[in-house]
Amino acid sequence: MENFETSAIRTQTERSQFDEHSTPLYLTSSFIFQDAEDMRASFAEEKPKNLYSRFSNPNVTEFTDKIAKMEGAEAGYAFATGMAAIYSTFAALLNAGDHIVSCQSVFGSTHTLFTKYFPKWNIETTYFKAEDAENVEKYIQPNTKILYLETPTNPAIEIVDLEFFGQIAKKHNLIFIVDNCFATPYIQQPIKYGADVVVHSATKLIDGQGRVLGGIAVGKEDLIREIYLFARNTGPALSPFNAWVLSKSLETLAIRVEKHCENALKVAEFLESHPNVELVKYPFLRSHPGYEVAKKQMKLGGNIVAFEIKGGIEGGRSFLNKIQMCSLSANLGDTRTIVTHPASTTHSKLSDDERNEVGITAGLVRCSVGLENVEDIIADLKQALD
Repeated sequence: MENFETSAIRTQTERSQFDEHSTPLYLTSSFIFQDAEDMRASFAEEKPKNLYSRFSNPNVTEFTDKIAKMEGAEAGYAFATGMAAIYSTFAALLNAGDHIVSCQSVFGSTHTLFTKYFPKWNIETTYFKAEDAENVEKYIQPNTKILYLETPTNPAIEIVDLEFFGQIAKKHNLIFIVDNCFATPYIQQPIKYGADVVVHSATKLIDGQGRVLGGIAVGKEDLIREIYLFARNTGPALSPFNAWVLSKSLETLAIRVEKHCENALKVAEFLESHPNVELVKYPFLRSHPGYEVAKKQMKLGGNIVAFEIKGGIEGGRSFLNKIQMCSLSANLGDTRTIVTHPASTTHSKLSDDERNEVGITAGLVRCSVGLENVEDIIADLKQALD
């Protein structure tokens, strides 16, 4: 296998008759056939050919091939958004009456799928807490089909042991699905530890510049085939333009993520020393309860730092109001540093008990550390905390 950076840069679609160096945009809804036999054989899948951009497109294929190589996956399918990837993966692989076992700390929209929409189709979810992970087997039922987790989790930055869960999934013949969005394939490859499918919101660090939406699922060929057939018929395809942007972004993923992580560790160390901060959670801080596991399965600590401000919700609001340079946004994985206070914004509709259940305390702030000079990032956080 080529080195990561080389694959990210040199995996390209076949050049056209114009011998372009950089892959062009293929902004076309459909493709033509040479004759009746070419058309028949293409639709019968006897020959690989683009038929329609809802099914496949050269730009989307290039992006998908790159992520599949990076993750060590057999195949993949790219989507319009990260949530389209997550929903389609579950919808393709589950039947009415099936059961999911999931880590409790998951992205808010994933939680809504599990609790509001899947029950309509008689699909139930049982949550386990990250700190109770070693007892996960007690939640597995005869109808359990999928074991699902994020690591690091959003927004509590908990670390879950991929190797342990890969063994559990294999023992109970479960489909093991991992949301690898916070780590990216540069930092962590869950398939090495037994994951069957890996999903990403490409909107985050994969794009890295806050420009386009995208999602992807990669993994075992037979499972991706089911996901592809579902998506081909329901239509959540990634646009060729967004795929082209994301494929170009992957060329700089390694170098960007290295700098993000270098900055994030310095920010986390600063926050740990500040008197108005009660707690800091960053995977590569020795104080993190999952530090040893993070060191085992992650190359770097990621760009997300979670910290608890003294003063609860009002302390969090005051902090946001004093921020000058950093952005107040719900996105993450951007070149620009972003701070979010979940209790007063993204998770404000939940009760205190519900927030605490998923690790969102009143003063919790999520910081997506960007690529600005780290001294400027720390100076802004310091003046807002002081």
